[in-house]
Amino acid sequence: MANVAVIGAQWGDEGKGKIVDWLSERADVIVRFQGGHNAGHTLVIDGTVYKLHALPSGVVRKGKLSVIGNGVVLDPWHLVREIEAIRAQGVEITPDTLMIAENTPLILPFHGELDRAREGQTAVAKIGTTGRGIGPAYEDKVGRRVIRVADLADEATLALRVDRALVHHNALRSGLGLEPIDRDGLIAELREIAPQILPFAKPVWRELDQAKREGKRILFEGAQGALLDIDFGTYPYVTSSNVIAGQAATGSGLGPDAVEFTLGIVKAYTTRVGEGPFPTELHDVDGERLGERGHEFGTTTGRKRRCGWFDACLVRQTAATSGMHGIALTKLDVLDGFERIKVCTGYDLDGERLDYLPTASEAQSRCTPVYEEMEGWTESTEGARSWADLPAGAIKYVRRIEELIGCPVALLSTSPERDDTILVTDPFRD
Repeated sequence: MANVAVIGAQWGDEGKGKIVDWLSERADVIVRFQGGHNAGHTLVIDGTVYKLHALPSGVVRKGKLSVIGNGVVLDPWHLVREIEAIRAQGVEITPDTLMIAENTPLILPFHGELDRAREGQTAVAKIGTTGRGIGPAYEDKVGRRVIRVADLADEATLALRVDRALVHHNALRSGLGLEPIDRDGLIAELREIAPQILPFAKPVWRELDQAKREGKRILFEGAQGALLDIDFGTYPYVTSSNVIAGQAATGSGLGPDAVEFTLGIVKAYTTRVGEGPFPTELHDVDGERLGERGHEFGTTTGRKRRCGWFDACLVRQTAATSGMHGIALTKLDVLDGFERIKVCTGYDLDGERLDYLPTASEAQSRCTPVYEEMEGWTESTEGARSWADLPAGAIKYVRRIEELIGCPVALLSTSPERDDTILVTDPFRD
């Protein structure tokens, strides 16, 4: 059976939580392979709403192993609070159901302080960060001064790691007008949280290798969206990690052959939270209607999402950079009742027609969308569970999207409820 990587194929908020939950019922192991608790997944199961940020979506399913991979940056205090909140909803979380890679980098309190201090500087353009310390933690990882989960088990090593980090951060904080970090206080906080984190710590790469050898189904779960990828997103308005499917291997400790099917989650229109280019953004009644009907507010920040028509150029790019085998199309029901629907098929850049978004930020800002207009449909698609339940106009729209992005629809989601899903191609194929 195939192992499946699930990624967001736009700017995030595509509905990955529901799709991962739907797939996780058929998987044995669910692995979160990048990002931090700046991402949020909302699951609706039998009327119960679960909001997850650091935990993999599989934790709400009994009999599944959930894994936080080394590609994640982890705030241990947030994780403990999230575990407590999910347990309060009746979900059992133990070291038998949740593993954390020993080499997972930790987000510490000073990372969030640095994140917010930088974003508060008026001399530079805002990136739109959530201020939770994800970027600074990744910087420390690359700078070889981060504290990792395994370091919590050895006090001498922990002290050395803290001292190395503080040499860098106290100098940086001085320039930003922040007080020096309380070294002893920080070490005391880490000693206090360690017993709550270490029971979950394992050599995850080894556990996953064994699961692969035993033929178990592994589901790799990404956060954010591919257009926020540090290399292939709309830089610098991106996240601080690689979001595309290739990260599933390096962010979990398995080789690239472990990912056999890549499923891109695609919203039937386009949204974005925060700053950065958005060629199809709408500032009219249609944009307001999409936001209201789609309940477009961020799970993590509560920020109102920017809304616009579907951008086939951007999804075609992410299909290529992630090697997507199929897409899960979500929120089709939000388009119910529109008389006319537009799809971006290309851009106009100073009179030149482009079929991709250029890399340079200045060129991106000058791109205007070239639209193809289609008839909408008046019938409801909400809750549809088969093609026969869909109006002809909706089917035509879906088929046109497939043509434009060069990737077939494998799943179609028609409401937040997990069972309102049409299966076209099984990602866990033989």
